[in-house]
Amino acid sequence: MIKRKAQQIKLLIFDVDGVLTDGMLSYGPEGELFKQFNVKDGVGIKLLQQQGISVAVITAKDSGPLTRRMNDLSVEHFYPGCNNKLEAFAELLDVLSLDSEQAAYVGDDVIDLPVMTRVGLSIAVQDAHAFVKKSADYITIAKGGQGVAREVADLILDAQFDLDKLYAQMASGQKGKIVQ
Repeated sequence: MIKRKAQQIKLLIFDVDGVLTDGMLSYGPEGELFKQFNVKDGVGIKLLQQQGISVAVITAKDSGPLTRRMNDLSVEHFYPGCNNKLEAFAELLDVLSLDSEQAAYVGDDVIDLPVMTRVGLSIAVQDAHAFVKKSADYITIAKGGQGVAREVADLILDAQFDLDKLYAQMASGQKGKIVQ
């Protein structure tokens, strides 16, 4: 059932804190915010983009480190400081001309549920709130900030392509869409 749902995905949406990060906020002596991101997640996001799967980030928070990371990863659909995730989701579907069944969402807390309950594939991180896990189609092995995006990217790419072939292609130095 998960593989069938993953085969339909053309848009993968991530929350940030607790998903792409471990959810911890660190402040320096001058009040500056520090966030840590997993490099493996960046590879997963790039792989999705290379295979024509759109990636979006919808988050209630906004920060310089987050904007920098999204720019580094060329995430085109970035909604920082978003107070209405459902509205951003509807806009994404309209802009990309997709149905909700073609979208997946990765979240960790109840603020993510309005979108999670409307997508084709809802995903909760291993350390998500119990109520969120009950609503998820898939629960990651990884905890937030520990490779969640890479795990989900592999799940979707394996459902749609030959993942071993994709990795072999990369290992040989070839770039671009996987040769089927």
